Amino acid sequence: MTEIQDGVNRRASLPTTEDDSIAFVDDLCLRYRNWGRWGDDDQRGTLNFITPEVLASAARLITSGRVVSCGLPFNSEGPQSGGFGGRTNPVHSMLQDGGDIALGAQDNIPLLRYTDDAVSMPLQCGTQWDALAHIFYRGKMYNGHGLDRVTSTGATVNSIDQIADGIVGRGVLLDIPRHRGISWLEAGDAIDDIELAECAAAQGVEIRSGDIVLVRTGQIAQVRSTGSWGQYDSGPAPGLGVSAAHWFASNEIAALATDTWGAEVLPNDIPGVFQPLHLILLVNAGMTIGEIFDLEGLAVACQEEGRYDFFFSAPPLPITGAVGSPINPLAVF
Repeated sequence: MTEIQDGVNRRASLPTTEDDSIAFVDDLCLRYRNWGRWGDDDQRGTLNFITPEVLASAARLITSGRVVSCGLPFNSEGPQSGGFGGRTNPVHSMLQDGGDIALGAQDNIPLLRYTDDAVSMPLQCGTQWDALAHIFYRGKMYNGHGLDRVTSTGATVNSIDQIADGIVGRGVLLDIPRHRGISWLEAGDAIDDIELAECAAAQGVEIRSGDIVLVRTGQIAQVRSTGSWGQYDSGPAPGLGVSAAHWFASNEIAALATDTWGAEVLPNDIPGVFQPLHLILLVNAGMTIGEIFDLEGLAVACQEEGRYDFFFSAPPLPITGAVGSPINPLAVF
């Protein structure tokens, strides 16, 4: 059976009942489980695919020097409504401003004057990476660690600071709306493994072990066209379908990210399991997942540069024990 035929059969045979869906996800979790693959103490998961050789090769992709940010601004105009887990937009406040200087609050300092500020924010309210400690499957996170490893003071294993030395390497954009010939995907549109492979082939980009793959749905463009975030945070959305797990796992992808709130199609394309790809890929394969990436400028840059691969750097903040991190991802051509 060819790869495409196998994919067509998978697309046609997604489970339709809750019991079958749970069994289906259980099977994929075990099939793509990497627990112990890089040692019982491993906390990097599929980022291990970014070897020194892979990284050195990625650096050679920098030719024009063009830099594109894939991060949303962190401000009060972000996508969060507080409806999911109490996530709110960032609150930025000034500790010292020009008024303090004018009123003489710093007159005790010889000559120099300064401004200072602070921010309060959920770590996953904007463009961000999920740590491997973020999601549990049947009471276990990546590499088999239990619930006791995340306490009120943070995660003691698989926290975001464990990958602070990178997510850096070869980035690949899969521009699904452009592949379909539309402006954006609609809520509920699922992207499966077949379409991921077809999009890469159509764009002329070869997928390699250790790639960091960014999948554009166009949802950011859609909400901008309406002037409102609407139900962007946890509402109906386009995104990756559960069968996308086959493509990401078989291609040894190091990390994946999308321009939606939760990366996966919502409602999810099988009943009875919420965010099944997070269970299969993040928990079991150990694949870092990014969300709320702004891929609009990158899509334009890829078209203008005539290629869909680039040097990509998006290290998380080394926040000890955190289960996620805000980032400013950079694509460099």
